[in-house]
Amino acid sequence: QEVVSEESEEESNGVNLMEFSDEILLHILSYVPCTDLVLNVRRTCRKLATLCLDKSLTHTVLLQKDYKVNKDKVKQLMRDIGREIYQLNMAGCYWLPSSTIDHVTWCKNLVKLNLSGCHITSLRLSKMLSSLQHLRSLAIDVNPGFDASQLSSECKATLSRVSELKQTLYTPSYGVVPCCTSLEKLLLYFEILDRSREGFMLSGQLMVGESNVPHYQNLRIFYARLAPGYVNQEVVRLYLAVLSDRTPENLHAFLISAPGSFAETGATKNLLDSMARNVRLDALQLPKAWINGSGLLQHLKFNNPFYFSFSRCTLSGGHLIQRVINGGKDLKSLTSLNLSGCVHCLAPESLFRKAEDDIDSSILESLVVSCCNLRHLNLSAAHHHSSESIGNHLCQLLSRLKHLLSLALPVCSITDVGSSVEKPPSTPNLVPQTFGRKVRIGVQTYPRNLGDQTNQKIESSVFWALMGSLRFLETLEIIGSSFSSAMPRNEPAIRNSLPPCVRAQSVGDSEVAAISQLTYLQSLTLAQLPNILTGSGLVNIGLQCQHLRTLSLANLGMMGKVVYMSALMDMLKHCKCLRDLRLEQPYFCAGAQFFQALSHCSSLQRLCIVSRSGTLQSDAVMSFMASCLEVIMCHMFMGESLTVCKNLQQSIVRSFQAERPALNVVIFPLLHEDLTEVIRDVPMRHLDEITLFKSRVAEEPPNLWW
Repeated sequence: QEVVSEESEEESNGVNLMEFSDEILLHILSYVPCTDLVLNVRRTCRKLATLCLDKSLTHTVLLQKDYKVNKDKVKQLMRDIGREIYQLNMAGCYWLPSSTIDHVTWCKNLVKLNLSGCHITSLRLSKMLSSLQHLRSLAIDVNPGFDASQLSSECKATLSRVSELKQTLYTPSYGVVPCCTSLEKLLLYFEILDRSREGFMLSGQLMVGESNVPHYQNLRIFYARLAPGYVNQEVVRLYLAVLSDRTPENLHAFLISAPGSFAETGATKNLLDSMARNVRLDALQLPKAWINGSGLLQHLKFNNPFYFSFSRCTLSGGHLIQRVINGGKDLKSLTSLNLSGCVHCLAPESLFRKAEDDIDSSILESLVVSCCNLRHLNLSAAHHHSSESIGNHLCQLLSRLKHLLSLALPVCSITDVGSSVEKPPSTPNLVPQTFGRKVRIGVQTYPRNLGDQTNQKIESSVFWALMGSLRFLETLEIIGSSFSSAMPRNEPAIRNSLPPCVRAQSVGDSEVAAISQLTYLQSLTLAQLPNILTGSGLVNIGLQCQHLRTLSLANLGMMGKVVYMSALMDMLKHCKCLRDLRLEQPYFCAGAQFFQALSHCSSLQRLCIVSRSGTLQSDAVMSFMASCLEVIMCHMFMGESLTVCKNLQQSIVRSFQAERPALNVVIFPLLHEDLTEVIRDVPMRHLDEITLFKSRVAEEPPNLWW
């Protein structure tokens, strides 16, 4: 009786959730997926029934990563609150059948609609858009079979009022661009393959009836991102041809991201000359061939620039200072800068300079002083070696950028100059030096705390100080300057990798431990850190970085064995918020102990493992999938046989597809000749965000789309 009375007293003194103010409850409910609010939560009581239909919760509906949503839920959602929805994001909902799009017609008041990655035909698009008279922003895919002649006059009338269009092309086509006569923002993603599934070469010529001219007279933002392949280059030139005839007067952002060589033509030269005469830009990105060796940057005019990308250009630091920031002009408006692969950008000139020579710290200092509000900076894929001058190390200069949210650096740039010439310590008791002996995975052979580290100079290193000064950093990438993933986009898997930079030889566990100071870190990429001996720093990150959602590790330590496996498993036990995990390491053993540790990551949604000569245990994978209910993507490219891979893939799909509608499973031998054919069927959302390795810092301007 005493126990019962105590419990009743606690209940009477406790706080009832329904006693909170409506404002507080609305804030709490804003973190609940809209499908749960409308279909479940609002049925619990009268007060929540009213709050769940508040305009602040129904105005914008985000389904893009609601992996549990299905066709029936979307149908019911649209019927219940369709007229209250003004912005609907269904990007990447690849698992929903095309008939699901029919229910969008209930949303009569839609202003913004994102259907990128959704299956939709020309006829369905026409029917849907015919009923959305208030639409002003649209994102769609254009797949083989798209026919603009099937669009009704009502559909074209809606498109004529659209001012923002994002279009992903999987076939040579103008798509709906010619119908959008009021375009102010145009985003184009070219994902056209050079060969069909049957092996036939494709042409960049547009289909019959696709000769309508796009309308660019009101264009303010033009963005084009090209996947590898000559067909994509041919098609984008057709889009640019109209721009070269007459450059829009209000154009303030012109961005073209093209891998490899994309040669400049007479038409593109005329376009750039016209831009230099008639417009003032706020954002710029051009193919490297259009900038290298030309005086273009000297003639272009800028207003209040917020984004620059000179990725893979041979732009020297002297040109960068003189032509872009005008000898140190105040550029407080610049928030995002991508200098990835720009090997000479921190040197006064590039004519007689070797890529491995020391940087000129005065150039970086001018950049830091002028662009003091930078939030996103990418300096990866280059050798940025600091000199022995005191106080002029790259890390010391970057520590002044207090507003940084994302940063990408080459491994060789973070080492202390004095230690970079020293050889890595020899520790035969920790890491066997022969490939014949195996590492006992179950035994921890690394120090558990920073105080146990053998290197007592950790906290005095320049990288440790940099991490301490960037306390609000959310995204960090430390990537070896010579690193290349074993999984390129449209080519066979790379079998050999280049050795790491000599300056990077000393970067290892202590530098990784320094990252644990980043309390708000959400995304971490580490690639080609040669001196990882035990991976002890990973444990510190797992303990301290409790907001970590994305983790990508590639080629750490020795290539003959996974020396950090024990530390990785200990780290994963603390990563309760981890959603995406990508591991790329030769000879990786995805066995029972690994998956048991990974099962502690209760929020994990996507897993990708790339391992030449790697092995897996099918039973362990199945047990992991059964225990981690949120996992909807499992990609493994290992050294197992095709039969083993296919059997496991079929077992996973057969066992879990019904409960997880968004489940996407690809298990395939890494070195198999048909790998590229398998890759082309992976949903673009997963392929672009996790499966393919790339630097993502400042890849696009911030807030380019939703």
